[in-house]
Amino acid sequence: MLDNRQDAARAAGPTALRMQIGARLRRLREEKGIGRAEAGAAIRGSASKMCRLELGRHGFKVRDVLDLLDLYGLDDENERKGLVELVQEAKKPGWWQSYGDVVPTWFEQYVGLEQSAATIRGYEVQYVPGLLQTVEYARAVIGLEHHHAAYDELDRRLRVRMTRQDILLRPVAPVRFWTVIDEAALRRPIGGNATMRAQIEHLIAVAERMPNVKVQLLPFSAGGHLALGGPITVIRFAEHDLDDVVYLEQLTGARYPEGREADRYKEIMDSLVIRAAPPARTVALLKDMLNDF
Repeated sequence: MLDNRQDAARAAGPTALRMQIGARLRRLREEKGIGRAEAGAAIRGSASKMCRLELGRHGFKVRDVLDLLDLYGLDDENERKGLVELVQEAKKPGWWQSYGDVVPTWFEQYVGLEQSAATIRGYEVQYVPGLLQTVEYARAVIGLEHHHAAYDELDRRLRVRMTRQDILLRPVAPVRFWTVIDEAALRRPIGGNATMRAQIEHLIAVAERMPNVKVQLLPFSAGGHLALGGPITVIRFAEHDLDDVVYLEQLTGARYPEGREADRYKEIMDSLVIRAAPPARTVALLKDMLNDF
């Protein structure tokens, strides 16, 4: 029988469903002491395929799930039926998949994780986080990144970015977003002074009025730190049996470090939170910064 966690995953979209299925299959495999290579062979695959399935990064086939349940000795008909129903529902596309022409595969996976998150923590050094960008600021950033694109393509990319922000405004269980923004990102007048001023005003409004959003500024006075190389995002899910996901975005792709490497990035994120200005002080600094634009 489906439990409340699976119902919550259903509401969050296909990525959350795949992760929930993968986590359940991983627990069943580990309880039986079966290795990933053996499980992969049972579904005509490999250990690496099993790893992707258990992490929810690959779609499931009903046949494969049933074969794995046979291997793991799960004969409870209600649970087998429930898992099959989840597999079938996980095949339904998320809203972002209709933008496949402008959302690359490597980023599509992240959007699915973002939509399924309970909490997102992030550090940005180059831009204001996409979840907090104004329309005009986002248009300027997208124009920089895709300056050869046609207007219609730019407009579709803008719609994706603005739609992503809906997770912060959901009436039920809105995502908690905690961001550390490097001062460098706010000193760079992307889109011109008027656009930048409106963007900073938006950050102030969000920080003061949205209880599920926490904004911290990392000032130049904090000195050097280990995250100067690029942005860091840590995604946490409501389901306690799902591990946090660390996401490192690059110019034309992304990385998802695991194990000790992922733990190291989470430690760096913790250190940035400590070094950054507290939320109340951040608002004061942002108000002072308005004078520069």
